[in-house]
Amino acid sequence: MNLSHVVERWAREAPERIAFRFEGRDISYAALWQRIEQATSALAGRYAVRPGDRIAWLGWNDPQFVVMLMALARLSAIAVPLNARLAPAELAAILAHSGARLLFCATALRSSGDEAARGLPVRLHAGLPLDDANGAPRELPGRDGDVALLVYTSGTTGQPKGAPHTQANLRWNMRAAIDAQDITAADQTLCALPMFHVGGLCIQLLPTLCAGGTVSLHARFEPGAWLGAMLERRPTLALMVPATMRAVLEHLAFAETPLDSLRMLVTGSAIVPPALIEAFHARGVPVMQVYGATETGPVSIVLRREDAFGKVGSAGRPALQVQARLVGSDGSDVPPGEVGEIWLRGPNVVRGYWNDTHHPAFADGWFKSGDLARVDADGCYWVVGRSTDMIISGGENIHPAELENVLAQCPKIAEAVVIGVSDARWGEVAVAVLVRKPGVALDEADVLHLFEGRIARYKHPRRVCFVDALPKTALGKVQKGRLRSLLESS
Repeated sequence: MNLSHVVERWAREAPERIAFRFEGRDISYAALWQRIEQATSALAGRYAVRPGDRIAWLGWNDPQFVVMLMALARLSAIAVPLNARLAPAELAAILAHSGARLLFCATALRSSGDEAARGLPVRLHAGLPLDDANGAPRELPGRDGDVALLVYTSGTTGQPKGAPHTQANLRWNMRAAIDAQDITAADQTLCALPMFHVGGLCIQLLPTLCAGGTVSLHARFEPGAWLGAMLERRPTLALMVPATMRAVLEHLAFAETPLDSLRMLVTGSAIVPPALIEAFHARGVPVMQVYGATETGPVSIVLRREDAFGKVGSAGRPALQVQARLVGSDGSDVPPGEVGEIWLRGPNVVRGYWNDTHHPAFADGWFKSGDLARVDADGCYWVVGRSTDMIISGGENIHPAELENVLAQCPKIAEAVVIGVSDARWGEVAVAVLVRKPGVALDEADVLHLFEGRIARYKHPRRVCFVDALPKTALGKVQKGRLRSLLESS
């Protein structure tokens, strides 16, 4: 079955139902499907797109990308969404690595697209063309095993890598997401995270369309607009990451904005500070967590609504049809309560990287996530950090998340991370890097005192660095590798 059938079904069964609300316009399922047919015709005819072709998209959130994704799936071609926050040189590297031959670019990002495509065999076009649907080919080749989406990792460590998701991968991820969140046609989902990442595209947006619900789409996240949508659209579901949760909580309108339409808030990140979750719980909104990676679709481990209040901070249990293991350094499974690396296997997981199918992160169908976690007696996973983030100081393991949770509870700290830096005596030591809240007085001694009596002394940060802002990816993940390099060079 072709991926585009998730829209075609509702265009047939409920044509007038609203699929997208975007920039003051409502797009019905019938209208969305018509655009998909028109795009299929244009791509196959005017641009001679053939099976296996990679077609890139550079833009902020827009229903046009969903139209392009579905049209390309019908043609057995591959959509390559580009991170709109990347520099032209970074975009060029992805265009070259993916072998994209067409780049459709939003008008506002045309200059970046021009510079990125310069010198490459890539044709750049503004917007997505729509031709007469009657010109679409009669035989559409797209099938389950065809790669439909090539998403590049955020590059928090090393060079970005391309994760090729088949149509079957994407549909299984939708099933898992619908099952975990109980998404139905009655849901209206507020989507403001970037669609060029699997989180913004695949946790709620595509699953909502698959279930026949309505997506209220924001081109970019802005906390005031997000809160305004709570009043105007009355969404039943929304997706956030820690950075956007914090921005909404700190907005002046948060306290007076009703959140009662939300039956659940979903957050996607390896580790979410409990203080952020509890702030929404205090408003009566259950917070569900989704754990995963670009390579896993990402819906792999989920904390369901019924566990939200009792398992604050847990990633939950494996999602529908997903298997999970915790593996020690010797390659064997670790017992409950001990820390191991999360390995994942399931129909949503890609089988290797683009142009690198034998990468060591994949073995016998398992994806080695690089994230460390433990499992409690109820089978719930608790992520403690990345294996590359773990600090080994004087032979003792220090998990940064343990220290970061302490810092997150301090009302004078806006944001904080803990990283390991080289040390001649101890091998590595923990360093806390944080942003003060505006107008507060906070020095190193104050910060170090937060750990007294709460964390073993050998785990305490040896140094505190104050910065104006933490470097982040488009999804709000702190770029610890960049911070580490800056600290070790200073």
